[in-house]
Amino acid sequence: MLQVKEVSGPAPARGPGILSRSVQVAGELLITAGLILLLFVAWQLWWTNVESDTRQREVVKEFAENLKAPGDPAAQSPADSSLDYGTPAVGAEPADGATIGIIYIPRFGADYTRPIVQGTTPAVLDTLGLGHYPGTSMPGAVGNFAVAGHRQTHGAVLDNIDALTPGDRIYVQTRDGYYVYVFRNSQIVLPSRRDVLLPVPTQPAASPKESYLTMTSCNPRFGSQERIIAYSLLERWQPASAGPPAEIAAQVARAVGEG
Repeated sequence: MLQVKEVSGPAPARGPGILSRSVQVAGELLITAGLILLLFVAWQLWWTNVESDTRQREVVKEFAENLKAPGDPAAQSPADSSLDYGTPAVGAEPADGATIGIIYIPRFGADYTRPIVQGTTPAVLDTLGLGHYPGTSMPGAVGNFAVAGHRQTHGAVLDNIDALTPGDRIYVQTRDGYYVYVFRNSQIVLPSRRDVLLPVPTQPAASPKESYLTMTSCNPRFGSQERIIAYSLLERWQPASAGPPAEIAAQVARAVGEG
């Protein structure tokens, strides 16, 4: 009897092992995490700026429109900056979240216009613009008018703070008038340095005789390990009834949609 010898075929291919499947899953998770991180960065550096810019323009326009007296063209006419209007008017410190005024910084661009709001909580800084440190001086007062703002997110209101040059003018508009500060110098400090907010910045024993504007923001631009501090001194002021300084008259007009 003829016997047929069975010839075994090739062994069936084995599926991927546990190790290779684990590597595949881990790779997919890393890709997903990378995409989420990328979206988060885009949200932080782009979308928060879009949202905050829109809200800040609304606040600026609302504030400027409320200041303008109906039928009073002089409210927007350039003033004579050579006149001496005496001691600056100083407003009372408002409640948290209230708009103090508008800041114009030509060094940051011809259309740079941002609101200044009371308080430095995330609710203020993440949406409304520059926040006034409670307890520091108000615009025009002897002492230290200190404000804070984000550098790269939520409107990036102080993104170019490092571009300020000694002699640059910074204009603050309130219900009382316009205050013209002249940038003096900047410094980099650690976040723990609260003495920059003193009536005479960094000088605990000194009594103020001048009016300071101190702006604080994160440093470096994409980090927060330090703080960059910009100091300015009040040069002059003029009441609201005198109209805006000629140097920013066009910006003031655009703030209420007239330019």
